[in-house]
Amino acid sequence: MDIRIGIHHAPRELAFDTDVSVTDVEQRFASALSSNGLVRLNDSKGQEYIIPAASIAFIEFGTAQARPVGFVS
Repeated sequence: MDIRIGIHHAPRELAFDTDVSVTDVEQRFASALSSNGLVRLNDSKGQEYIIPAASIAFIEFGTAQARPVGFVS
């Protein structure tokens, strides 16, 4: 699943592909807002992102879709 996270006062969004479900991401952000304030997410390549939950402007979820290449005949 593709995920894009907008962060306040950051010029670009954080965008990556992850194997985590939408409900799991929502639960992680909800618990981070009520406790320590940091969310840890891993992408499908194994990189880890630590995001301050209070600085989140938006989260956009998408599906990984293959884009057609070439001409349709």
